[in-house]
Amino acid sequence: MSSVGLLSRAKRSFMRTASPSADMLWKLFPTTPALTVPDHIPRPPYAVGDVPSIKSRVIEYKTAEQVAKMREACEFASYIREFAGKQVEVGITTDEIDKRLHAECVRLGIYPSPLGYCGFPKSVCTSVNNVVCHGIPDLRPLEDGDILNIDVTVYHGGYHGDCSAMFTVGTPSAADVDLIATTKEALDSAIAICGPGVPLTAIGDTVQRIADAKRFAVVECFTGHGIGASMHMAPNIFHHRNSQPGVMAPGMVFTIEPILNATPRAGVLQMRDGWTIITTDGARSAQFEQTLVITENGADIMTRHEHCPERFV
Repeated sequence: MSSVGLLSRAKRSFMRTASPSADMLWKLFPTTPALTVPDHIPRPPYAVGDVPSIKSRVIEYKTAEQVAKMREACEFASYIREFAGKQVEVGITTDEIDKRLHAECVRLGIYPSPLGYCGFPKSVCTSVNNVVCHGIPDLRPLEDGDILNIDVTVYHGGYHGDCSAMFTVGTPSAADVDLIATTKEALDSAIAICGPGVPLTAIGDTVQRIADAKRFAVVECFTGHGIGASMHMAPNIFHHRNSQPGVMAPGMVFTIEPILNATPRAGVLQMRDGWTIITTDGARSAQFEQTLVITENGADIMTRHEHCPERFV
């Protein structure tokens, strides 16, 4: 689940609150009540009434024990991401995907982290077509040619694991295939340069170069983030060219989750539900996300699906 970056006032104005005319760009469909999680499943503090902690600017360098617990949470997250993607088909609603994902989390004894986070009403974010991020699962049936991002975060053993991927419904257009492939390339290339001593700015430089080559816009107001016992921690991970200080070091755990829009200068705005972010020109949007840990020799993707144990099946 992406974090809002520390932006200038000018950049924050890019993310405007939607007016009624925004319904011409994306219509908000009805939703169903939030689901519940059985009492025996451990849950994060905000799910029992606490306010989510304010993200510290101090980076946490995790111990081997903490990394091991993070790996377990990330394995669950990766499995749930793939489980959710297998539900995608023409005619299903994102609300139904949310229900099936929620039931699978309950079966596994894990908590779906988005549920109740700052009031988010569902167990997963589903962002369809020109929805940039934080889409609330609803009763709109998916149509042939739709694309969607499924953004999964789960809580297990006191830690969060976070990842997302794009999925296509029926037959996607060639333009959408290109957007999705380029966004995946941007993520994979950004991860490939990570390692001890690498400036954090290298991530944004890499993503921006790949997006610029295709004349796609990098969404600047949502960032990757540190993650651990809290869903959002330092550092912010900017996906555009920036001057953020700091270098990577062993024990740092963070997400990289670039969002690319299909037109070069597409802005974003927030719908009246307070969560759904859409492009200002109706352009389609794509995002991929992984959680990784910086090691002595490079970086390890903890939400890589191949890591998932067979016990989940």
